[in-house]
Amino acid sequence: MAKSEKNPAFVKRDPIVSGKEYAQLLKNLKERFRRSQIKAAVKVNTEMLEFYWEMGRDVSELYKHAKYGSAFFDCLSLDLKAEFPNQTGFSATNIKYAKRWYDFYNQLDKNRQQLADDFIENNLQQAVEEFRHQLGDDSSMPVEFGQVPWMHHVYIFTHSESVQEALFYIDKTIENGWSRFELETEMDDDLYQKQGKAITNFDEKLPAPYSGLAKAILKSPYDLSFLDSKIKSERDLEDALAHDITRFLLELGQGFAYVGRQMELKMPGGQVFMPDMIFYNYKIKAFIVCELKVVPFMPEFVGKLNFYVSAADELLRQEDDNPSIGLLICKSKDNTMVEWSFRGMTQPLGVAEYKLGKHLSDILPSEKDLQRIIDTYYSDDN
Repeated sequence: MAKSEKNPAFVKRDPIVSGKEYAQLLKNLKERFRRSQIKAAVKVNTEMLEFYWEMGRDVSELYKHAKYGSAFFDCLSLDLKAEFPNQTGFSATNIKYAKRWYDFYNQLDKNRQQLADDFIENNLQQAVEEFRHQLGDDSSMPVEFGQVPWMHHVYIFTHSESVQEALFYIDKTIENGWSRFELETEMDDDLYQKQGKAITNFDEKLPAPYSGLAKAILKSPYDLSFLDSKIKSERDLEDALAHDITRFLLELGQGFAYVGRQMELKMPGGQVFMPDMIFYNYKIKAFIVCELKVVPFMPEFVGKLNFYVSAADELLRQEDDNPSIGLLICKSKDNTMVEWSFRGMTQPLGVAEYKLGKHLSDILPSEKDLQRIIDTYYSDDN
């Protein structure tokens, strides 16, 4: 009796259906489907955000010209929920967020022009010209906003001091694909204030736009609070960072790969030099020689770093790599001293500070302090 195709049966993989062509077909279909999923998600997100933007605009206009109290948002929320009972996003809180979101980017008329200028300054890649065309139309949401989830937007505009800062985090979210947790971590760490704050000579030593990209990957200060605050020597600092290299790479930022530490540089005369740590950044396609100092900046530090960067250019850099750069991370720095020290240097160099977290013993009172407290409050005179 022949088996019916409708009867239960195991589907067996035929070994004939294999080979490079089949594997490539399967790979292409998987990638194409993932891209379609992403496009669908972006489209849905964009349409929802456009609704929130327009709702925020309309609510802002009505609220501005009419005398409504706080009950307005509760009433509007109830009416929208009654009409669309199965939809989320109509809470009074969310409606208020939509209004504040719109108002944040439209407080003043000049913010419309500032918004476009900041997009360009932050190198947002998509539809900048289209956005400029939209400046006269307050009803239009910037197209780049659609690439960022709603709750990301809420966190960004409620924790940013300016439009420029908000756009910086929108740009970074799009560029790096940050999750909500990653965004909050970077904002809590004040990446906007830190990034590009290292003192460099990149504008003089590197061509544009590479100089700007190189400055953008450096920051100051670097947060090394995951290390023991009792570190006293450069070797202690280097050992601790090498031991927890994953945390250090996260603090350095996206694109950094660890090449090695204390890599021997042997010169023809027999002298041996050992740069502290060497990294490669795939975003700017360049080697980064990192020197560590547990003392404040001194001018002589840049001379050796300049030498190490020259060596990296000669011995490590490949044809398709950009010029190597040097990064000195020290306990503290005087900006004028750093800038003067750069004069006469031939290589692109940057100087940044680091900070350590407080050790538990630094926070808790000492045994003597505790005894003093006991003697003060529990003496026989009291």
